Amino acid sequence: MRFGYWTPVFGGWLRNVDDENTPLSFAHLAEIARTAEEVGFDVTLIPELNLNDIRGYDGPTLDAWATTAGIAAVTTSIEIMVALRPSYHPPALAAKQAATIQEIAGGRFTLNVVSAWWAEEARQYGVEFRAHDDRYAVTTEYVEVLRGLWTETPYSHAGPNYTLEGTYLEPKPSVHPLVYAGGESEAGRAAISGFADAYLTHGGTVEELDAKISDMRRRRSALGREPFEHFGMAAYAIVRDTAEEAQAELDRITDVREGAAYTSYQEFVSKSQLDTAVDLKDYSVSNRGLRPGFVGTPQQVAAKILEFEAVGVDTLLLQFSPALDEMRRFAEQVIPLVKAGSLRSAP
Repeated sequence: MRFGYWTPVFGGWLRNVDDENTPLSFAHLAEIARTAEEVGFDVTLIPELNLNDIRGYDGPTLDAWATTAGIAAVTTSIEIMVALRPSYHPPALAAKQAATIQEIAGGRFTLNVVSAWWAEEARQYGVEFRAHDDRYAVTTEYVEVLRGLWTETPYSHAGPNYTLEGTYLEPKPSVHPLVYAGGESEAGRAAISGFADAYLTHGGTVEELDAKISDMRRRRSALGREPFEHFGMAAYAIVRDTAEEAQAELDRITDVREGAAYTSYQEFVSKSQLDTAVDLKDYSVSNRGLRPGFVGTPQQVAAKILEFEAVGVDTLLLQFSPALDEMRRFAEQVIPLVKAGSLRSAP
């Protein structure tokens, strides 16, 4: 199992807690990243939204790609995965930025290609927002263009959405960024099976992840492609000395009322064609993070993680609050138990 964390570019993950002791400053994000490397985390995901879907439209959020370049410069070993939404980045410019950040990162830079879901954000930022299935068609062509620019010189492409003629992109990235993607709709799964190197999903139960991974493996095989390199899942973790203390924290963070960010949550649900019904409890943290059930003592959380590992999940992208303190706790108390359990179950 690989352990990752979400870089808190929104200042936290809880919709009903005003101060999560996670200052929104690059200095603090850099401290989190360096700590993550020291305590045993493998990857960080840097999400990209120009509006804050945790705090509402007037909430702060840092630019994902500028943050990524900074994190790459102050770390040495952790994989740095940044979200990329095609409608917000012309492909040749994104390919150039990716090659540059890959140079800064020394080959540790990867992409989470997201087909986007927030129509209101697109409206405010003057970006075209297409119909759901069209967004995945655009993404498929977009990734083709990225890889072409990283491989050929000069590169030309004529497609329904992008046209390039004799484009030079130098230097090429030392390592082509691995492309992760997530989606639950039929259009999403079909597209991702073709263009992505690895599959990501929102938080779910063991049974839900078993079904998703099996389905994506079948789709990949039917296309004659190599297996996905990783299956990753988002999750929110609460680790305490006793189950009662963990439950108390869960009760605290899920005492949610409809607030400033509820509109964006409703738009996410309506625009994403999710395959699992969500409720207000799911809204309390992002990406259905509570659904995997990583709540309890270190032993309970480690045992649950091993259940996901058994069905094929090999990468966890975790959210914590407060980010720094809870990351340390998780690394000290849970990761060693998971690694010991993985060794015991190996053939």
